[in-house]
Amino acid sequence: MEGERAGPWDVCLTFCTELCNIKLMIQTLPITKAREELTTLVENARLRLDEYIITVNGYPAAVLMSAAEFESWKETLEILSDPKLMKAIKEGEEDFKKGRYITFEQLKKDLKLHV
Repeated sequence: MEGERAGPWDVCLTFCTELCNIKLMIQTLPITKAREELTTLVENARLRLDEYIITVNGYPAAVLMSAAEFESWKETLEILSDPKLMKAIKEGEEDFKKGRYITFEQLKKDLKLHV
């Protein structure tokens, strides 16, 4: 899609991907160590968005992540699971690519808003 203008979703996705590549480091640790360091792990998950895979007998058993990150994952899954919403998003992206949109300034003018 060379030469096409990037849409807002493309820009957001690129930024988020870069941020994740830089910021997120998923650590794997045994349940015994997780138990010893639980307070620190929870704080790191909450404040730094660190994620942890906790193993039992060497096998992944659970994941520790911030509540905010968990809610974000759930919302994303809800969106991706809704065919009508996904269709609307794709149509909106196509409209944007084809220049079928108005600016916020134009919308305010059309609605006679003085914000």
